[in-house]
Amino acid sequence: MSIQVGDKVPATTFKIMTAEGPQDMSSDELFAGKKVVFFAVPGAFTPGCSMTHLPGFVVQADAIKAKGADTIACMAVNDAFVMGSWGKAQNAEEIVMLADGNGEFTRAVGLEMDGTGFGMGMRCRRFGMIVEDGTVTYLGVEAPGEIKVSSAEAMLEQL
Repeated sequence: MSIQVGDKVPATTFKIMTAEGPQDMSSDELFAGKKVVFFAVPGAFTPGCSMTHLPGFVVQADAIKAKGADTIACMAVNDAFVMGSWGKAQNAEEIVMLADGNGEFTRAVGLEMDGTGFGMGMRCRRFGMIVEDGTVTYLGVEAPGEIKVSSAEAMLEQL
């Protein structure tokens, strides 16, 4: 069963890329005392994620923050090097690029996607959520091939 509105986000550790290399970021560091617009993608540098999903948040970052979001975070089951490079390639300076390399957070929220048929292994389903002080207040899980309920525009409407 997947995470639901009203649930607390699970305690986990993400990796982020910094000037000094990969660093840990705990879920508490990310979510405690903040309003976070969080979206997850099946993979960095993949077509839908690179042409539509992440760019929407890059374009809408100021509007999202103006509506009260403290942080915008993008997560994928990729390593910190890939997420850091993808963020740079997409000019995503306003977005925290989170690596869930081993899929621990993905499993904990129950939103795994079997990408073995595409040679991608276990990945995360595409979803978006708004988290306020560690509690999910909005959750939009996408149908395969869609970017609707987790898009920047949809998240902006929910704020």
